[in-house]
Order: sequence, then structure tokens, then C-alpha cells
Amino acid sequence: MDWMTLSPEEWTAVRLSLKVAFVATLVSLPFAIAIAAALARGRFWGQSLLNGFVLLPLILPPVVTGYVLLILFGRQGPMGSFLADHLGIVFSFRWTGAALASGVMGFPLMVRAIRLSIEAVDTRLEEAAGTLGASRAWVFLTITLPLIVPGIIAGMILCFAKAMGEFGATITFVSNIPGETQTLPSAIYTFTQVPGGDAGALRLTFVSVVIAMLALLASELMARSANRRLDVE
Repeated sequence: MDWMTLSPEEWTAVRLSLKVAFVATLVSLPFAIAIAAALARGRFWGQSLLNGFVLLPLILPPVVTGYVLLILFGRQGPMGSFLADHLGIVFSFRWTGAALASGVMGFPLMVRAIRLSIEAVDTRLEEAAGTLGASRAWVFLTITLPLIVPGIIAGMILCFAKAMGEFGATITFVSNIPGETQTLPSAIYTFTQVPGGDAGALRLTFVSVVIAMLALLASELMARSANRRLDVE
């Protein structure tokens, strides 16, 4: 089984992918919940436009999304130069940029899963709490949020899986720098482009499948646990 032993460079790609996916998922979560709630319960001008904007990364080629991020968040871009000069935050050609690109690509999946969960909640429960004097924010925190935990978990897993497998937007925005921006998909692509790289590509492919299966299993277990707690309550 020596052929399955990962090299230090391959381990670096695995760790970086996990880091990028975790950061992308956790940072996206509060924004996804807020936007999903607005789309599911809100009634405002431009709601359809907001929904289309959120889903846009699923429709556009990933390379286009990565190029837009490069224009906006590159060192010479309007947002990238501001963040770099005033906050010291740099995205282009950094692992933080890989997390941003992965988060943008996985964000629509998270929002969609959470939105469907919110729409499935019986509005009469929320209205009953409102008649007792609770504010809309308090109703959401105490009534709606606990009921949509399984949907939140599902959305996080979808975002995490998408972030782990993102390639087009990431390589366009932050390139393929070993040890800095080379995630699992980028490393696999690199192996396929060099003679004798089939073994390395196969090893990393196997690792990707294992991580994906573990994430799905964890999602199923957490969703079942959340549903049991809701049934008990």
C-alpha cells in the first residue's frame, strides 16, 4: 500500500482544502441565514432580483465567477485595494482568496437549503408568538431557528462539499500555488498534467471521496440528532 502513502505536498493540499472549506462554510453561514430568511418571509421590492443574484454563481461558468472576484477583490480592484490598504486583508493569490471563491460558489446551495427549511415552518407558530408581544427577531431566534436546524446542517454540508471540490473559480482568482492556494482539485489537475502523475492524482481522488462520504455521514447523523431533539421538545 505504499502507493497510497501521501507525500508532504499532498498532505499540504489536503489540509489546505479542509481549512478553506471550513472557513468558507462558517463565514457564509450567518449571511446565508439572513438572506434565506429575507427570501422566505420578506416581502420587498427587488426580492426576485436578490434571489437571482444569490443563485447566479450556479448558472455562470466558475471561471467567470473567479474573474469577477479577481476584478473586484484583486490588489488593484475597488474592494481588494480598500481591504488591503485599510484592513490589511489580501485575497488575491492567498488562501483567503481560495476561501472567498469557494464560499461564493457554495453560498447558493446553503441559502437554498435554509430557505426551503424556513418555508416549511408553520407560520401559525410564528404568528402565535407574535400575538404574545414577541418581536420578529425574537420569534425567529426562539421559534423558527430551532426548527430549521436540520436545514442549516444540510446547507452547511452542501456548502462544505462544494468548497472542497471547487476548481474553476479558485484557480482563476488565486491561481495554483503549492502550499498557499493549491487545494485538492488543483493538485489533482496538476498531477494529470505531468508524466507519471497518475498515482498522485489517484491518491488525492481517493482522499476526496473519503472526505465527501464522511461529510455526508456526519450530516445525516447531525440531522437525525436534531430531529430527535425537536420531537422530544
